[in-house]
Amino acid sequence: MTSSFNVHDAAGYEQLMGRWSQRLAPLFIGFAGLAKGEKVLDVGCGTGSLTFALAKSAHLGTIDAIDYSPVFVEAAQRRNTDPRINIRQGDACALPYEDGTFDRAMALLVLHFVPEAGKAVAEMRRVVRPGGVVAAVVWDHLGGMPGMRMMVDTVAALSEGGRQLRSRYCFQPMMQPGEMKRTFVEQGLSDVTETELMIRMDYQDFDDYWAPIAAGEGPLGKYMATLDAAERTRTDAAVRDAYEAGRPDGPRSFANVAWACRGVVADTRRA
Repeated sequence: MTSSFNVHDAAGYEQLMGRWSQRLAPLFIGFAGLAKGEKVLDVGCGTGSLTFALAKSAHLGTIDAIDYSPVFVEAAQRRNTDPRINIRQGDACALPYEDGTFDRAMALLVLHFVPEAGKAVAEMRRVVRPGGVVAAVVWDHLGGMPGMRMMVDTVAALSEGGRQLRSRYCFQPMMQPGEMKRTFVEQGLSDVTETELMIRMDYQDFDDYWAPIAAGEGPLGKYMATLDAAERTRTDAAVRDAYEAGRPDGPRSFANVAWACRGVVADTRRA
């Protein structure tokens, strides 16, 4: 298995994270760059946040998208109306494409859920032509997601299981400063650059924030699914109290920071 992400329902994922990845995608594209007529690969496309943001660039040639989850693939295929886009199921660590097929390979909020993240970067490099670009972006779970840290810090105060969740969540692969950059260099990419991208997560009320997690979506939802009824009730109340912060329930806004990295595929024929 090459993904540790937990998904049950595409609509639940959209409420949990898809709406925020849609907001992040244009910033990521601006960082990764695009050029007229290019063939672009979206690795770990999910429900299509990056795929359909790429499609807004009318000058692109083709857009291929791949994801490990059949739930995501089916949802993205159902949304697609652009003949340039081809969406399929596949493994980020064994991409089903020939060497040098693409001008650019991009991964939006994916590498931190791939246990063999270095292998996924190597595969992205393999399928991109010499001189082409590999780029990826991941959330900074430890220091850049206060809205989600609010939940994991709350459950960590409640139980040993919550403390274990926090440790796993905060230290997933590729999330520490410089970690993606080192991996890109180790996998043979050149001119590697790392930067930070920021959006805001805006919620209408506690239910808007909590419903997909309570329903079992994502790594935090996976934890909730392990709790018995009494523990769930206790956790729901504690996280609600953290969200409301002593004020009536209603809108809340959290800044979210992501690490982004890009590198160029070297022309080994010149070596």
